[in-house]
Amino acid sequence: MTNDLKIEEIAIGTGTEAKAGNTVLVHYTGTFLSGTKFDSSLDRGVPLQFVLGAGQVIQGWDQGVLGMKVGGKRKLTIPPALAYGEQGAGDVIPPNSTLLFEVELLEVRVQ
Repeated sequence: MTNDLKIEEIAIGTGTEAKAGNTVLVHYTGTFLSGTKFDSSLDRGVPLQFVLGAGQVIQGWDQGVLGMKVGGKRKLTIPPALAYGEQGAGDVIPPNSTLLFEVELLEVRVQ
């Protein structure tokens, strides 16, 4: 098992580039390697907002969203070391889970 984040470009955005310290808004769908969905902002209709590089989200997100441009989509394959590790997350994410996220960058707010 690798500890490296895998990034696949689905669509390259043409808008503002996301940099550390920017507030970003993303829509995402998270699945396990089995394909089972465990979370999606699309289902709620509300994007996730966080400050990039500030540790507000798992490391795989801070690394995987960095450099995206508004309108872009990426598939992130995040190993446990950059996700929830040996602890998992409540009853949703089992320990040592590799997670797949499809992320769309909706907005970048430059501070």
